[in-house]
Amino acid sequence: MSSKNANLGTEPIGKLLFTMAAPAIAAQLINVLYNIVDRMYIGHIDQIGPTALTGVGVTMPIVTLISAFSYFIGMGGAPQAAIHMGKGDNEKAEKILGNCVTGVFCISILLTAIILLFGEPILLALGASENTLPYALDYISIYAIGTIFVQMTLGLNPFISSQGFARISMFTTLIGAILNIVLDPVFIFVFGLDVRGAAIATVLSQCVSALWVLKFLTGKTTILHIRKKNLRPDLPLLFSIMALGISPFVMQSTESLIFICFNTSLQKFGGDLAVGAMTILSSCMQFAMLPIMGLTQGAQPITSFNFGAGNVQRVKQSFRLLLACCFVFTFCLWSAVMLVPQLFVGMFTAEAALSTVGIWALRIYMGTSCLFGIQTACQQTFIALGEAKSSVFLAVLRKIILLIPLIYLLPVILPDGVTGFFLNESVSSLLPQPNQVASVLLSEPIADFLAVCVTSLLFVHKFPRILETIPARPTAQEK
Repeated sequence: MSSKNANLGTEPIGKLLFTMAAPAIAAQLINVLYNIVDRMYIGHIDQIGPTALTGVGVTMPIVTLISAFSYFIGMGGAPQAAIHMGKGDNEKAEKILGNCVTGVFCISILLTAIILLFGEPILLALGASENTLPYALDYISIYAIGTIFVQMTLGLNPFISSQGFARISMFTTLIGAILNIVLDPVFIFVFGLDVRGAAIATVLSQCVSALWVLKFLTGKTTILHIRKKNLRPDLPLLFSIMALGISPFVMQSTESLIFICFNTSLQKFGGDLAVGAMTILSSCMQFAMLPIMGLTQGAQPITSFNFGAGNVQRVKQSFRLLLACCFVFTFCLWSAVMLVPQLFVGMFTAEAALSTVGIWALRIYMGTSCLFGIQTACQQTFIALGEAKSSVFLAVLRKIILLIPLIYLLPVILPDGVTGFFLNESVSSLLPQPNQVASVLLSEPIADFLAVCVTSLLFVHKFPRILETIPARPTAQEK
């Protein structure tokens, strides 16, 4: 066993988690910049800014789905590779890596073809209007060409962090994000390419990140290497990878479905202004989600490795610390959103009407986000332990069982007296059906609260039973 992996089993959990999580959190925050920086620049383009921002917002389900397929493979394979490394079976771990490379490549080709062939009808189904469709098509047609780079970057980067190379993993997104920040204003404003310029900058940045990942995983520093012999598909192995990857895939891919449901419903009741506000809300939610994902990515190698090594106490310690960190972060972010929502909305638009609706909507939409860290910590720990069924159920519960039905039911069943409590005169004058828009927004905090309750109960029930399946071994301090 290498000294790098030995640290996962011997270093103090607190020090190890923050050593692993800090670069992962930085990487996730940086990763937010890819699409958010695009939206920031696009929202401030003279004359067309608000309309172009709404058009790019309509493409978000497609962008999210592309990311989801990379997690389907990468987040399904990386925990399994870490578990086998904990058992000392690096050969099997490398075979998992090789099959994941093949998997993300094949999926990339398929997704690119579908988007280029059927982009316009898909965007219309996602809520694009006559005004916003041209901007949506300009952006997604170029972004689709870079699908292979997104898949390679997001799908293979977890294998770097799972080996303990958290800083290298952070640099994967750091390089691309910085390049995107630099290139965006050049292509958008200097070259006058507007929305197309934002897409070109993003594709070029992701290309550089993908090359970085491939260079590392074929170099001398890495423990696991991409080897030609392991690229041949092993169907049973691929199925086991996808079985574990279903949960993060569902978590991400259903975001696309959620965007569709929100956008179509908000377009019906609030028009382009409500859809534009939703683009801002989803961006702010990313601030909540991606840093938490960074925390869980930092904890995943620790939990998976020690689970594979049979060290029950270290698995417990890593979960407890992860849970505390996730909750503190989401509570702090929720407090900031409730107190100063204008700071978040102001990053995306200076247009008065969109700002007014966005500030009002943000407080409703993120009303119970302070609890979201609890669900994420429990659900991601299930994934780290290889517990596919529980993690899939929890992913499906919040999005499909709870949130989607609520989006359509609440505008019908909630009386105006309830939704009127959340309205004010300035917002009511800007939206065609303000009560129904408020009802749609309320579906998010209600679904979040119910999902956290169910997740907590399931985890308390199953976690001790999962740990009972492995023999406890003494820690390094006990030996």
